[in-house]
Amino acid sequence: SYLCTLPLALLSREILMADSEALPSLAGDPVAVEALLRAVFGVVVDEAIQKGTSASQKVCEWKEPEELKQLLDLELRSQGESQEQILERCRTVIRYSVKTGHPRFFNQLFSGLDPHALAGRIITESLNTSQYTYEIAPVFVLMEEEVLRKLRALVGWSSGDGIFCPGGSISNMYAVNLARYQRYPDCKQRGLRTLPPLALFTSKECHYSIQKGAAFLGLGTDSVRVVKADERGKMVPEDLERQIGMAEAEGAVPFLVSATSGTTVLGAFDPLEAIADVCQRHGLWLHVDAAWGGSVLLSQTHRHLLDGIQRADSVAWNPHKLLAAGLQCSALLLQDTSNLLKRCHGSQASYLFQQDKFYDVALDTGDKVVQCGRRVDCLKLWLMWKAQGDQGLERRIDQAFALARYLVEEIKKREGLELVMEPEFVNVCFWFVPPSLRGKQDSPDYHERLSKVAPVLKERMVKEGSMMIGYQPHGTRGNFFRVVVANPALTCADMDFLLNELERLGQDL
Repeated sequence: SYLCTLPLALLSREILMADSEALPSLAGDPVAVEALLRAVFGVVVDEAIQKGTSASQKVCEWKEPEELKQLLDLELRSQGESQEQILERCRTVIRYSVKTGHPRFFNQLFSGLDPHALAGRIITESLNTSQYTYEIAPVFVLMEEEVLRKLRALVGWSSGDGIFCPGGSISNMYAVNLARYQRYPDCKQRGLRTLPPLALFTSKECHYSIQKGAAFLGLGTDSVRVVKADERGKMVPEDLERQIGMAEAEGAVPFLVSATSGTTVLGAFDPLEAIADVCQRHGLWLHVDAAWGGSVLLSQTHRHLLDGIQRADSVAWNPHKLLAAGLQCSALLLQDTSNLLKRCHGSQASYLFQQDKFYDVALDTGDKVVQCGRRVDCLKLWLMWKAQGDQGLERRIDQAFALARYLVEEIKKREGLELVMEPEFVNVCFWFVPPSLRGKQDSPDYHERLSKVAPVLKERMVKEGSMMIGYQPHGTRGNFFRVVVANPALTCADMDFLLNELERLGQDL
């Protein structure tokens, strides 16, 4: 407003002075912009992709937080920096970051680096649009619907609805909200005071987002009834039936069951047919959290693990996990064809969702979600699928199962390695028993001492940067390793390295 009050001559002088005092900027210089981005892409290809996926390089270069702060020079200052300094910043960020595409990164349910998916992510970031209206995201509105249609078909539905969500936790929360709204639509306007005490059911092996979702949605964590799981981590349908009866006897209204296809630790698949029978008898919404295991539907050999999923009302599926589509790529799929998503979440913002637009406003999908701005998550999956086809993705799944089986058989051959159980998925859980504890299973402090082994080995592997494997206690079991065999670039040699490295790191324990 100050500049607007100046005479033209003074205004020109002010602008020139502003230009002469400007901090380093690429604005208005397309040559410099191109040079910077080509240089940055070069750093990314060399450091993050080539080195970051090479077995000859470290998975991570561990630094304590205070030292890392100094190395990164995190402070934001008043003066800008040169492009050479910025490029060095990029190198430093990559150097000290964990390389999740590395073949020795077994730590999470996601790993690997698919080049076609990465290309999709780069294009997505470059176009920087929001997936709420056809007006500003025409390509991606149509693409998202086609990808969701394909995922629904793999579930076994010929019609339905869906949306990409910011993670599987949000997909699960949406499912709970939709089930509640379907039964009590007045709660959208009148809130919790219109509701009786509600009860939802899930197994003790469920993802923690079910508890979080109940709290976030105002149901309270007490509304979550925890159903027993068997020794393999699968929900027990008979206990589900019992828990429903108990909830009703206490005056609560059951409304949803959340089953899991691929539990986080053990990789268990709940018996969906039997659970669906219970839901059908009691008129309950069946949600399947297949965030981890959903991609198994692509495999003709292994998709029987999800038999019955077609009877669900909703499914959460994260292609960024086993398909390596890249974070984040999380779909919520619905069998519903009554526009439930939009009725439940819509608010008809008149500045976005005008009803008199020059195109079919049904293409404006933004009112299906709680978010306003929503990133494009379909392109990376679509581009990877175009490159791989159903057959390529099926081979990827089958290869993961085969490598997990190879690892299990190698564990059985070696002294000092003990399986927690025979896996049915690609989560391979086992103890490393160090030399000092071998043959001492009857010792009174054996399990206490064994539980301390995994944390020590984890620290050693991370500080050496040789590999990363997760560990955890589970029920009455002390800490054990969970190797996730998901990276599509893995080979038998990587499995051998993993076991050899554990033996090397733990030989003095």
